[in-house]
Amino acid sequence: MTRAALILAGCALLALALAGREGIGKLALVAGLPGPAARLVLDPQIRGVALYRAGDYAAADLAFRAAGRSATYNRGLSLAATGNYPLARAYFDAVLFANPADSEARDNRAVVDALIPPVVGKGNETGRIAVTPVTPPDGPPVEKFNVLGKPLDAGRRVADAAWLEALPDDPGEFLRLRLADEHLRRLSIGLTPPEEGDPW
Repeated sequence: MTRAALILAGCALLALALAGREGIGKLALVAGLPGPAARLVLDPQIRGVALYRAGDYAAADLAFRAAGRSATYNRGLSLAATGNYPLARAYFDAVLFANPADSEARDNRAVVDALIPPVVGKGNETGRIAVTPVTPPDGPPVEKFNVLGKPLDAGRRVADAAWLEALPDDPGEFLRLRLADEHLRRLSIGLTPPEEGDPW
């Protein structure tokens, strides 16, 4: 070895000693040694990158979570790598909200979207989402109102004169029961806020 090479090697060793653990870890990451870099680096974002490149996606996700908002894009990658596609899509959405021109986030979001199964709901054949209302234990208001008369068969009974005569003549009671049932149905699906107490 020449004298110049020895001086250069000594300067490199001195620089490594002055850089400390963090600096050596960053150099290891740049040199393509993510495993040792992950053990040396303390910054959670850089440590997450090293763990991700080393293939430990679960630990990388924990590191990116500890890094906070500065690692939003990287957290989306680690969540996708661990199989949490809906949350990964939400992280890519957050990146695109902050920077709509981020083409990498848009491309990754498209890849994650393709991995999420579509949500298929049940309809009621009128273009609306089917709702299963919560019925009271003693039955819907039509059955409550028909206690004195004959019960309705599901679509088989004809509304003839005999059936009409069997109904009690109290339209106000029927309307009250019907409105109470509709109110209960709306409460059960969250369309009506619960009643508040007296503000005075």
